[in-house]
Amino acid sequence: MSLSRHINADEVIEKSKEHPHRKHTGQEGRQALHQSWSRDEDAARAPKYTMPAVGIPSKAAYQLLHDETALDGNPLLNLASFVHTWMPEEANKLIMENINKNQVDLDEYPAATIIHNRCISMIADLWKAPKEGKVIGTSTAGSSEAIMLGGLAFKKRWQEARKAAGKDYYHPNIVFGSNAQVALEKFARYWDVEARLVPVNASTNYVMNPHDAIPFIDENTIGVIVILGSTYTGHFEDVQLMSDLLDDLQKRTGLDIPIHVDGASGAMIAPFAYPTYKWAFDVPRVASINTSGHKFGLVYAGLGWILWRDESLLHKDLIFELHYLGSVEYSFTLNFSKPAAPIIAQMYNFLNLGFEGYRRIAIKDLRNARMLSRALEATYFTVLSNVHKPSERGRAELEGANDTDEPELYERGLPVVSFRLSDKFAAEFPHVEQAWIQSMLRTKGWIVPNYNAPEGEAETQILRVVVRETLSEDLVERLIVDILEVTEALMGTSAYSRTAFTHPAHEAYAAAAVALPPSLSYPPVPHHSSYERPDSPPPPPSTFFSSSPAPAAPRAIVFSSSLPAVAALGIRKRSFPARLVHALLLPFTFLFHLVTAFLFFTSFRPFSSSSSSPRNPPAFFASSGFPVG
Repeated sequence: MSLSRHINADEVIEKSKEHPHRKHTGQEGRQALHQSWSRDEDAARAPKYTMPAVGIPSKAAYQLLHDETALDGNPLLNLASFVHTWMPEEANKLIMENINKNQVDLDEYPAATIIHNRCISMIADLWKAPKEGKVIGTSTAGSSEAIMLGGLAFKKRWQEARKAAGKDYYHPNIVFGSNAQVALEKFARYWDVEARLVPVNASTNYVMNPHDAIPFIDENTIGVIVILGSTYTGHFEDVQLMSDLLDDLQKRTGLDIPIHVDGASGAMIAPFAYPTYKWAFDVPRVASINTSGHKFGLVYAGLGWILWRDESLLHKDLIFELHYLGSVEYSFTLNFSKPAAPIIAQMYNFLNLGFEGYRRIAIKDLRNARMLSRALEATYFTVLSNVHKPSERGRAELEGANDTDEPELYERGLPVVSFRLSDKFAAEFPHVEQAWIQSMLRTKGWIVPNYNAPEGEAETQILRVVVRETLSEDLVERLIVDILEVTEALMGTSAYSRTAFTHPAHEAYAAAAVALPPSLSYPPVPHHSSYERPDSPPPPPSTFFSSSPAPAAPRAIVFSSSLPAVAALGIRKRSFPARLVHALLLPFTFLFHLVTAFLFFTSFRPFSSSSSSPRNPPAFFASSGFPVG
């Protein structure tokens, strides 16, 4: 949740009057009011930044907010987010039936409490909890809260051990890769723990190499966080290798460093797509794991989980006893109240899908990610994610064989496609900004982020698509077509497109803005909508990948008529002789039009009623059969 400042309505009004674009609205003095299309105009107006003294009708309030939220992107086409955006009708019904229940009221809502406990048990089994252990866990608002709890458990155990040994316990540190999600850095900053970021780069696939992490560890290290599914590229960090290296470190130094697995996305992909992979509680050094139920747990936003392999890993000082809700209750959370509905929705998925259902969805997501990756690599892009690349086993089994859906034959990772413009493309079209692709895809409805790689490779820009359950094969094909269309439209632009028509009021956005060209003409863009198989690349769309010239085609607008003119990005470059001829002809063209205009206007004479000349309109029209009044 982003922080928001108080807005002074009077200041907003005054600033809006001075805005350079306000002159175009003709409403310089308009108040900062909500206004809907309600026929009862007085009842449909309310201040935007102060609470109205008198409320407005419920229908008008609904309409105001309904219309305003229509400006949001379509969640189905939001490929930037890992958060799940769809559930079946029955799940939605369950959520609405339980939307008013507070999970913390254990006595008042005992069934919700039982369902919560059953979810913990099912997840523990999924993560291969040891039979002899006493797994303990809780739901959270999401993985960010879960990571805070996991880090606090690390810090408390480390402090207790340091106190018992009579050593300094004021300078804790925690180790994780520089590709970590911001929640890990938040934990370190909020709880006074030094964050030691292990650099990542292209050679490590933009994730932490366990060998590189070892030098960052010392006696003040409270733990190492291993990320099962990088938000940048989807790669899994190697939990087993990290554990082996920490085992060796303990033998040499006596340092016993635990591992927390940040499985915000991967902990609900790996058990189903890669069931033989060792990353969870079957690795003895893994102390705790978190995940987001609202990501690949397939629940709406607002649910996370964290489990510890044994209750002894959770210090007693972190557990609170609550006595004022009717019974003794135990709690370890950062907040208190939280909705029961998402937890019930999680249980619905567990019952409805089962292991095979989750596996089926994971396999489908990974298959679609491979299809998108291969299509992009066959054209203008370099793919940085890895789930389309055969694994060591896959290279042997896939040799000469057809594609297979078995994820174990490919490198492990999330169903994420991270890509960038290829070096060859950048060399031939250096003026094309990769960020323009993001902007132009947005005009087609797609939300595809363009961002910098992690620290260490920050100069590299990455486009990323998260393939979720709702991104069907048909939508993937449409996405491929749209990505290629906008890329090929950009190929027809010139360097002038960087700066043309940049308005001073938009200087803050100039780096990402896409400027209007001097023409609305477009280069010909072939469509690539036919894929018989995911591994069948489309034909070369232009001479960019072919030594033979592309067939001639008429210039045509490639975008639908519903797109705004800002999507127009230039014309095909003319050759130098053509530009020279065009420049020489311009003065003669201007002189011709000037003479024509002079002759046209001097050819009229005053009307005469006796004239039979065609220049006498009444006589002319009458003789031509037109009625004259």
